[in-house]
Amino acid sequence: SGGGFMGQAEAVRIAIAKCLLKWTKSTRLRTALRDYDRTMIAGDPRRKEPKKFGGPSARARGQKSYR
Repeated sequence: SGGGFMGQAEAVRIAIAKCLLKWTKSTRLRTALRDYDRTMIAGDPRRKEPKKFGGPSARARGQKSYR
């Protein structure tokens, strides 16, 4: 749940690839999937950066005036 429809589609894609690899136990399929897109086997470790204080988002800050 959560993550939006693209995140859920990515999760389904990874789950199907992992099921196929476990079911077939094929090294040729593993190399084919790895050559096509490595994230189908390994996943993507990038996550949303947490919001910090002092601004509206993780990186954005208000402008600072010196005069």
